[in-house]
Amino acid sequence: MSSLRKKWVSDPAFKMFKKVLPPLSDTEREAMEAGSVWWDGELFSGSPNFTTLHQYPKPALTAEEQSFMDNQLETLLAMLDDQKINKDDRDLPEEVWQYLRKERFFSLIISKHYGGLEFSALANSTIVSRIATRSISAAVTVMVPNSLGPGELLSHYGTQEQKDYWLPRLANGTDIPCFALTGPEAGSDAGGIPDEGIVCMGEHQGDQVLGIRVSWNKRYITLAPVATVLGLAFKMKDPDGLLGDKVDIGISCALIPADHQGVEIGERHDPLGSAFMNGPTRGKDVFIPLDWLIGGQEYAGKGWRMLVECLSAGRGISLPALGTAIGHLTSRTTGAYAYVRKQFGMSIGKFEGVAEALGRIGGLTYLLEATRTLTTTSLDMKEKPGIVTAIAKYHMTEMARTILNDSMDIHAGRAIQDGPMNYLAKHYLGIPVAITVEGANILTRNLMIFGQGATRCHPYVLQEMEAAANPDQEEAAKQFDKLLFKHIGHATKNTFGAFGAALTGSSFIKANISGPTQPYYKDLTRMSRALAVSADFAMLTLGGELKRKEMISARLGDALAYLYMGSAALKKYEDDGRQQEDLNYVHYAVQHCLYHAAKSLQEAFSNYPQKSVGRLLKVLLFPVGNHFEKPSDELTVKLAESLMTPGAHRDRLTHLCYIGKQEDDNVGLMENAFLAMYGVKSIERKLITAAKEGKVARKGLLSDRLTQAKDAGVLTEQEIEQVLAAEKLRYKAIQVDHFSHDFSEVRTHSDERKPKLNSVA
Repeated sequence: MSSLRKKWVSDPAFKMFKKVLPPLSDTEREAMEAGSVWWDGELFSGSPNFTTLHQYPKPALTAEEQSFMDNQLETLLAMLDDQKINKDDRDLPEEVWQYLRKERFFSLIISKHYGGLEFSALANSTIVSRIATRSISAAVTVMVPNSLGPGELLSHYGTQEQKDYWLPRLANGTDIPCFALTGPEAGSDAGGIPDEGIVCMGEHQGDQVLGIRVSWNKRYITLAPVATVLGLAFKMKDPDGLLGDKVDIGISCALIPADHQGVEIGERHDPLGSAFMNGPTRGKDVFIPLDWLIGGQEYAGKGWRMLVECLSAGRGISLPALGTAIGHLTSRTTGAYAYVRKQFGMSIGKFEGVAEALGRIGGLTYLLEATRTLTTTSLDMKEKPGIVTAIAKYHMTEMARTILNDSMDIHAGRAIQDGPMNYLAKHYLGIPVAITVEGANILTRNLMIFGQGATRCHPYVLQEMEAAANPDQEEAAKQFDKLLFKHIGHATKNTFGAFGAALTGSSFIKANISGPTQPYYKDLTRMSRALAVSADFAMLTLGGELKRKEMISARLGDALAYLYMGSAALKKYEDDGRQQEDLNYVHYAVQHCLYHAAKSLQEAFSNYPQKSVGRLLKVLLFPVGNHFEKPSDELTVKLAESLMTPGAHRDRLTHLCYIGKQEDDNVGLMENAFLAMYGVKSIERKLITAAKEGKVARKGLLSDRLTQAKDAGVLTEQEIEQVLAAEKLRYKAIQVDHFSHDFSEVRTHSDERKPKLNSVA
């Protein structure tokens, strides 16, 4: 029976599979083999085990990490003046550079054995996020040595001699590192770098030694202008066979002192809206000894795998941290501003148009924080989930762009006049940095998330591809036969399961959770099945063409991403102890994810190259249409009101936002005005009631109306003083900066005149 099955089913399927098999380049194969599959694999399976999700460790800082946050980090934040950094000095102050070195901010990931702090991914991310709410320039300066760079590469692959020499110097700030990967002709396609190193003999310190003559031209290299040691990626060749019989050895990574002869370094780029050190580096026929290769000769040609394995840290920690910081900053400040800024005698946050944007800021901020902590959990579990970190990098930076635009819209003129009072402008100009680096967002979305995820996360496809690549055709056919029928069973189960769940509204899907979030677990399972079916159909019908159908691939990747982020929101709710005040944020986050996951799949089906297949998938997976909806207006307004209400829920949502203690700190001033105005809320109500009763004029100068209220016995002298104090703070907080004609002097607070128009309803 098995022989007949093999003859009439497996063998023909095997031949067809090899024809439609999407070809894998060496770099793609290395990327897949380097990474690991985590929760993304569960979501791709069609049967995610949410018990597994909740058994992942709860994110928590150690006592040592928390102490660093409470002390060294707070000291650093108080030292930062972003206006001065970006506008005046175009650099961090020297005392800040020295403090970063002294307190080992550049060695968050370096082992304690070498003098580093050896913090968790969660701590690394939390520190960068909090700095970023204060200054993007300072955050980028700290994050780069703690993501992809010499420190991480040496820790994983360096020879013992290299570790013993370089890691203590990097840990204590004696050396500042940079890593040169990107060039004019190779950005996201890092495997296509043209920079070349030729193995040869050359002179080093007066001796003839075996080494490499390297030429490179790199740009966009953060910290390059101040770096003392340069990490360099290049293609290594051995035309004279000095190392063996292989001419093209492959991408290799070397560590070169910046003062080495022939190294050109020190020039600066001008990153939009930021002042972090970034610039080009070049070299022409620079000879370096062979033992400057990271890992020594043993790791010659293994640079691409090294980079891919370490790149997940940068994608999963640093850039998502910037996105999360924008969420915390905008939620805190925009909620406050929407309350203190008034139009027509009413807080602007009470207008539904403003509330819509404000609620979106709050809901997406919860989603950002949830995704951040779930992703760092994977890294702290020593996983290397390339797909998960790509999801975090792309979607979190894009969400940050969305909510930053919303915040700018709500602040309006307050946000577009730059100066010390403006806490949004630097972030608005800086967000494109996060969008473009460590894999441009367009390519990350269109090529990587589903392009690699469909193969890497699928329970059978990668094994089937390995079987097809087996040179022993008889053995390959046997392997494929076993896998094929497991795959068919898997696909059949998911197809019928997805169809049944769609017809019944997920009612009969089991969920090992109780309470108000239970339906979401059922719906996420349903959408997981739909994704699994969609992936099977896409690979079966499009095969290698799927690579070129980037918009289809991107939409399928979006579906996976929204399922991941929805899962993160549910885990955060459980990890936080099911806080009742957070439930509306959970509703918003998960509903947002389910709606967009379903929408992404439907858009993929509508644009499917083979129209009949697209229609079939719609019938199978959405037989009665898409009934997932965006968060309701009522829910959105509730979130807006929540952001305009002081309390533990607001503090919890925005706990990473730095609030300075100085009198004119831009965030602190807005926060103090908000708390003061909220504190006179009951007094305002008395004034409104008195106006309705005719005891106080409805309009006019505030001072006159307060005098009327006092004379009528509506307000006490103490209440009037409280209102005036709050109003003074409010008026100061809503100002925009103004300068002398030549911009040499800030005059924002030089005029302390009180407002002439009524501003308290």
